Amino acid sequence: MNIKHIGVLAVLFASVMWAIEPIFAKLSYQNSDFLQTSAIRAIFAAFTALVYVAITNKTTLRTLRINKQRLSALIYVAVVGTLFADLIYFFALTRVPVINAVLIGHMQPIFIILIGFLILKGDRLTKFDYVGISFMIISGLLVTTKTPKNFLTLKLGTLGDLLVLSATVAWATTAIAVRKYLKGMNAGTIAFYRFLFASIVFVIYLISRSTIRITNIYQILVGIVVGVGTILYYEGLQRIKAAQVSALELSTPFFAAILGFFVLGEVVTIMQIIGIFLLFVGIYYLSKKEAPLAS
Repeated sequence: MNIKHIGVLAVLFASVMWAIEPIFAKLSYQNSDFLQTSAIRAIFAAFTALVYVAITNKTTLRTLRINKQRLSALIYVAVVGTLFADLIYFFALTRVPVINAVLIGHMQPIFIILIGFLILKGDRLTKFDYVGISFMIISGLLVTTKTPKNFLTLKLGTLGDLLVLSATVAWATTAIAVRKYLKGMNAGTIAFYRFLFASIVFVIYLISRSTIRITNIYQILVGIVVGVGTILYYEGLQRIKAAQVSALELSTPFFAAILGFFVLGEVVTIMQIIGIFLLFVGIYYLSKKEAPLAS
């Protein structure tokens, strides 16, 4: 199995985690709010990443060492990716269906391409990449608009959808930051510091309000799930192009639609099913063989 295939599989498994994450988050809202859930999530995600580092590296402390340049990038990823984007996303989950949030939240290829074209000179895309990403963008429009009438009038959604979109743009910038400044760094280490820095801020805030507590098992589970998903995501990002990683994440709605229907009773329209099918067409083109990346 070559480097690209390993990267593709890592991101696809991460996509399963991304689909499970909002399900657990919504279930946790039964007796907690999005701020409290976000805090517990960050703490257990950091712990999961630390366990991964300890298991995969004999010299854990050395692996966790970072220089000043990487520290700046890690702080950016933590602030923009977790404190801002993740928090906005979790708030939006209180207002929109899981499949909408998941799909919009993983439409990063558009922004990755725009930002990466200017910053990541080495991440040039092939014709297969462009075809695959195009199919996924069309899929995103079908799943988000839900019905032919909404599609024709480009009625893309609500304020909650717009909030998820703002989180998506923020996530795209962190993917670029990881690819440019943290390439070659242990995936568990990146995930650990991303959630550790965010956890510190969350804990200070909740202690000041005397509301730091675990109110249900789903808060812990969502942390573990997002920790595993983030590690797999960064493992994929180390092996394949940033735009490919983001586009592959769009397989998440397939899993989210199934889970949302069986667990939360959310309805999926015919047009959304067609959109999900197009995701797999896109994945096929993104997985087409190309010249191997330098290891």
